[in-house]
Amino acid sequence: MARPSWQPKDRTRGRRGKRPAERFRDVDGLALLYGWHTVKAALENPARRFHRLLATENALRRLADDGVTLPIKPELARPDAIDVRLGPDAVHQGLLAEADPLPAPAITELAPDGIVLVLDQITDPHNVGAILRSAAAFAAKAIITTARHSPEATGVLAKSASGALELVPLVTVQNLARGLAELRARGFLLIGLDSTGDADLGGITLRGPLALVLGAEGKGLRQLTRATCDRVARIDVPGELKSLNVSNAAALALYVASRQLHGTH
Repeated sequence: MARPSWQPKDRTRGRRGKRPAERFRDVDGLALLYGWHTVKAALENPARRFHRLLATENALRRLADDGVTLPIKPELARPDAIDVRLGPDAVHQGLLAEADPLPAPAITELAPDGIVLVLDQITDPHNVGAILRSAAAFAAKAIITTARHSPEATGVLAKSASGALELVPLVTVQNLARGLAELRARGFLLIGLDSTGDADLGGITLRGPLALVLGAEGKGLRQLTRATCDRVARIDVPGELKSLNVSNAAALALYVASRQLHGTH
């Protein structure tokens, strides 16, 4: 099978074989959220249930200036104390929260309208977080991922999403092919994205509800996923460099599909 048009290196394995996102989940299964936009959006989300909030004096002052109501009493902490909890590479901006994961709806609970994104074993939390940001920007209804070979909705992913984790529901399925079949039964048009697609996405007649299916870094769509889609499209770009990161491909696909579905060209 031809390789897809986005092929970033797989950065999901650490020195000891663990995914980076795993270090941001504690023994009680709580999500660790850090960084200004990530924690602020979570604090403003009434669906979040918090267990702990660590904040520096400057961060608390900034939250107060922005009128953010705190659902839990914060613990005043020095920046280096938060560094110890997260590691020196995490840009936490003086905020760290421990919270329950957000409730995940089932496919049958999704309204059959608009656009959803389906991620076929995309493992890099940076990419999934960036895809969440694009999904929020284009008002996508949900992102569907697999229970295995997907990063946790915490830590690096949440930071990369920059608050979008609170805006776009994440749906987790055990079997992606069955999940796609459920979407089709609910009226979704299933469009896979791959460099070997038979037509440019911009030249295909799209309709809602629409599911855009993106493949894993370096591998593309798995054979069964590809076969389950109604059609497989490519994204044509004019420049000499044809390779796109999967998060960039998702943003372009959302732009093309949104313009067509909303009648703007």
